[in-house]
Amino acid sequence: MAITNSLPLDEWYISDISQWTLDYPPVFAWMEKCFTYVAAFIDPQMLILDNLNYASNSTIAFQRLSVIVTDFILVYAVIEYAKYYKKISKSSSESEGNNFDPQLVLTFLLLANVGLLIVDHIHFQYNGILFGILILSILRISQDCLYEGAFWFALLLNMKHIYLYIAPAFGIYLLRNACFQSDKDGRIIWTSFSFQRIFFLASIVASVFTISFGPFLLKGQLFQVLGRLFPFKRGLCHAYWAPNFWTLYNVLDKGLAIAGSRLNLLPSNMTSAAAMTGGLVREYEHSILPTVKPFHTFLLTALSMLPLVLRLWFSTKGRNCFVECLSMCAFCAFLFGWHVHEKAVLLITIPLTLVVLDEKSWAKIFLLLSFVGHYSLFPLIYTSAESPFKCGVFLMYTIFSFYSLGKRHLRRTKKDDHFLPLMTVTEKIYLVGFALLHVYNQLLHHYVFRLNSTLPFLPLLFTSLYCALGVFYIWIISLKTFLLNR
Repeated sequence: MAITNSLPLDEWYISDISQWTLDYPPVFAWMEKCFTYVAAFIDPQMLILDNLNYASNSTIAFQRLSVIVTDFILVYAVIEYAKYYKKISKSSSESEGNNFDPQLVLTFLLLANVGLLIVDHIHFQYNGILFGILILSILRISQDCLYEGAFWFALLLNMKHIYLYIAPAFGIYLLRNACFQSDKDGRIIWTSFSFQRIFFLASIVASVFTISFGPFLLKGQLFQVLGRLFPFKRGLCHAYWAPNFWTLYNVLDKGLAIAGSRLNLLPSNMTSAAAMTGGLVREYEHSILPTVKPFHTFLLTALSMLPLVLRLWFSTKGRNCFVECLSMCAFCAFLFGWHVHEKAVLLITIPLTLVVLDEKSWAKIFLLLSFVGHYSLFPLIYTSAESPFKCGVFLMYTIFSFYSLGKRHLRRTKKDDHFLPLMTVTEKIYLVGFALLHVYNQLLHHYVFRLNSTLPFLPLLFTSLYCALGVFYIWIISLKTFLLNR
């Protein structure tokens, strides 16, 4: 807010006066600008650019309240989607007979998402309004209001560019369904291609981007804006490694370097080059394995998405396949992308929530990923006073998710199925292992082994590594589910 209030428009994406720079697209910046008109009446000091650590009670209250107010977009979108789902649900009568309300469960799973609660209302961000717009876009597309859905998604991209992760799924689905017609079996009629419809679709998207970026384009600042939005010099991984493929890659590189040094196969100073565990945001060189550059991550992400969008293009499943592909594209970007934030896991789990009541296989994937992904957000809330709260809401959401989806998909529940239903024995053992991980992070590391001064990053490393193993496993089974299930 301070940047948009204190600086003229042509300095928003250029100024280096503050250590905090504007790295969100223009529509989000204009939303922050609107907030400044209210903030000026609450506490003008929060709008001063030099007040980097200013945190008066009125400022904190205003910022928290602004998140809550914008969350009403999410509430509206979820309620509308729940109404739509109730209309199309084929098993509503059966569910009601089992005292199971799919509409209520879907609403709770979305609005009470513990990851969103941690990131927005404790860590403080505005993801609620963004996911609200995303759900609204998915809803309109599911209702065959394709042009309106395209508008909402284009607006979303101009509020937070991380949603480019799922743009391939949106682009393919809109191109297939807006520009082509299908026969009664859902197959594409190739001769039905319409230049008029694709022109209209492109015009809607281009108009949103023109209004958003136009002022900066006219001032010749487009590349400066893009440079702030895509800061590739921040390095492969965030300060706290997101639990993805590159965590496994970094740990393997570090392990090989240490082993090589201990066996006198490598110089002892080789291990320092792999010191990526210092918690700093910068570029690093790997010691043994090839050093990864942004192009490599882009290529790997694109290749992993290719079979997904091809499956979507030829699919006849419609809405469900679109949502599944959308989540899988986000999954690939989370797994292989450059400088991925740990909270990007919500871009997988929240859209995936929309299909968990329909298919048992996706319900299982959701339960696994929401457990692992939400736990991976714990390091964002690191004070001891907040620990009981984050553990409490995590357990409540997890218990409800397992109970409700287990009841939904298990027709004949056995006694053993009441404990982590839908999971295999191996998966149950892995999930129980998080209790041991949490005990080490909270108690053993600090109070028993007293390693906090010598190895302070070790709990974060263990959390990232253990979660990364699970995330990679979940990606494999979700890829198999999406590509092979008909």
